[in-house]
Amino acid sequence: MKKLPLKNASYRYLVASFQEWLDVQGYAPSTVYNLPNHIRELLHYLEALGIHQIKALEQQHITAFYHHLKKRSHTLRGGGLSNGHLNKHIQALRRFTEYLRKVGRLLIPDIRLANEETEQTPLYLTEAEIALLFKTTYLPVLPKMRINVRQQEALQSRDRAMLAIFYGCGLRRSEGVALDVSDINFDRSILQVRKGKNYKARFIPISKMSLKHLQEYIYDHKDHLARSSTLAALFLSQRGLRMLGQSLSLRLQQLHQPYANLPRYEHIQLSEDESNI
Repeated sequence: MKKLPLKNASYRYLVASFQEWLDVQGYAPSTVYNLPNHIRELLHYLEALGIHQIKALEQQHITAFYHHLKKRSHTLRGGGLSNGHLNKHIQALRRFTEYLRKVGRLLIPDIRLANEETEQTPLYLTEAEIALLFKTTYLPVLPKMRINVRQQEALQSRDRAMLAIFYGCGLRRSEGVALDVSDINFDRSILQVRKGKNYKARFIPISKMSLKHLQEYIYDHKDHLARSSTLAALFLSQRGLRMLGQSLSLRLQQLHQPYANLPRYEHIQLSEDESNI
């Protein structure tokens, strides 16, 4: 609903200010982009009710707006909004009221909306399946491109380090791409996540095997990929740049490719574009 018009200049300012606040708080780029669009729909709804000042917002308006969302159709697909989509609106409402309390100093109560139940469940890999992924990292990474042996080995070592971080330490994608070499304390076997969710830092223990993969990558292979401007970054692409979330996800998916014909991996859609690996 990013195209909904807002006649009230103060409401338009609220949308922009809320987006800036989310960015400063360290939310993911997708959250910074999407949540203000959901709030734009709320403000558009308030204008239709004749409410033109945010100070007049009360719990009853939020509840009525949510019931409106549950009845309206999806603008692209038709039909009602999915429970997952409704939960995104709830998240937006919670963050927006938090923003109003902290920045606007308004006495807006916490919203009383429970998340909708969703049927989607996470897919977990078994130890045997993870072992297969590690085995894949010894295959040529870019067989169609001309790279020297050292670069090939560096990319393979990087892939093992990536698996050690994401499967061994359970990091989010956004947390992994933001990691620097200095975030790993080899003496204490600890990984520091500085840019976690809501900018909350935390420490994660690293297993001996994961440390081994990280040490081999950082001390034996990373220099064959790094540029002077990216020496601090942990995960680098073939071009020597810090890996972005999309290219990292692509590479993790491609590690499944040798086993894509197995029933467990049939759902994975693989891309042939290897330019960002």
